[in-house]
Amino acid sequence: MPSDSIPDIERRMARAANYHQWAEAAGEHDRWSGKEAWRIRDESGLYDWRSIQSRFENIQRLRDEEDDRALLFTLNEGIHGNMDGIANEGLWQEARFGTKTLIHGYVEVVADALLHLADPAVASITPEEKLDFFHRASHCYGRSSLLLSGSGSFLYFHVGVAQALLEEGLLPTIIAGSSGGSAVGAMLCTHSDAELAKLLQPARLAESGRGDQAAASGPRYGLWLGDRAAQEEVAASIARVVPDLTFQQAYELTGRHLNISVAPAQKHQNGRLLNAMTSPNVCIREAVLASCAVPGVYPPVALMARDHRGCRVPYLPDRLWVDGSVTHDLPTKRLSRLYGVNHHIVSQANPLITPFTTDMKQPRNSFEAIRRALGSSAKTWMSLNLQLLEKPLSVFAPQLQELASMSLAVLNQDYLGDINIIRPPLFWPPSKLLAPPTDEEIAMLVDLGRRTTWPKIEMVRLQTEISRTLEAIIERFDAPGEDASLHHKPATAERKRRQR
Repeated sequence: MPSDSIPDIERRMARAANYHQWAEAAGEHDRWSGKEAWRIRDESGLYDWRSIQSRFENIQRLRDEEDDRALLFTLNEGIHGNMDGIANEGLWQEARFGTKTLIHGYVEVVADALLHLADPAVASITPEEKLDFFHRASHCYGRSSLLLSGSGSFLYFHVGVAQALLEEGLLPTIIAGSSGGSAVGAMLCTHSDAELAKLLQPARLAESGRGDQAAASGPRYGLWLGDRAAQEEVAASIARVVPDLTFQQAYELTGRHLNISVAPAQKHQNGRLLNAMTSPNVCIREAVLASCAVPGVYPPVALMARDHRGCRVPYLPDRLWVDGSVTHDLPTKRLSRLYGVNHHIVSQANPLITPFTTDMKQPRNSFEAIRRALGSSAKTWMSLNLQLLEKPLSVFAPQLQELASMSLAVLNQDYLGDINIIRPPLFWPPSKLLAPPTDEEIAMLVDLGRRTTWPKIEMVRLQTEISRTLEAIIERFDAPGEDASLHHKPATAERKRRQR
């Protein structure tokens, strides 16, 4: 038993310099608190542990017997993200680090079995059968995405979230952003991992924001400027961190699917989700600028595209676009239709929304239940009042009616996903919500994003492991002239513990 007390361990978690240090302290916390015993014990009313245990042992037995065709048949019947309730969020509200070891072991043994079947050395199954199985399994299991909310000057919180996921190799290849989140999403999808490791550092972001004014005494510009600088400076700031690429070019460069929400400036038009599938030739910089054009603060933006000669030309020249978070802060339904996404990791930093949300859909205690009820009541009250005011305002104050309609659209959206990384409350004067943060504030927000993500890392890792394995296998199969084999992961300590 370690010598530290629980308060000492919690201080170590709070002061951890990286995820490795935090995870080590979190595991020690579970040993002290008795939650490690909870993790090791299979039994729980939150999932069908008997079924998962039986599936785990059956897959392991088939691997030991080298019965690959039976293994293929078994996996055909058991590739689902919430098999027997293993994705129940209540399973993540007990321990500080991970959940039931049976669930970790089951996911690992399934992923390892998939890698085994993908190996060309498994000759009892034809390559055509394998590829058909992997495509069907991937379609049934679904894909994960990262959604970056509107955020104002809190967009650097998203940077910290992305940094934490990138360091653990868990950054999804499908990324959506609106308003400030679109700027961070554009950075992620236009740079390689090696470039991002440098670009996402707070000092580098602050330096990029200053641009040519680094040595001057004038105002400093960041990724988000609000009402304190001209929109041209916003465009210049975006250009310093986002290359001049189209959505298709960005996908070809990084393999990541960038999605940016924009809302129409005119009435009776629909918002759009710009990406390499629906608008491959649209230029990313103008898309980000449009998604950041807060109504009433910045003028609407015209999108640009590249034609067949590579020249920049107007895209839908009769249309103007504004802040994407007005209509689709988190475009979950559209991502589902386009990419088969059914698992959403949400980085929520929207200052209008975070007071009403918590990181779990099911409250962990009475305080959270009361807070959730109060937040829901406040949203309902505000929504009803705005609906009642819309018609009178349309007659006596059309501009206020437009503001009320926009606020109503914002309030009535769904702002949670399957895994929610929500910015903790901060004292931030309203006047600074659209103002450029100082270097110290940038560093603080990035660090806050990283630390808020660390408790969710194992949840992300476990819930995306099978989909990431399937994507890697299919990519290798589809690559021309490539060997379809993949390196097998060594058995983990948990799997070894369960081997009989």
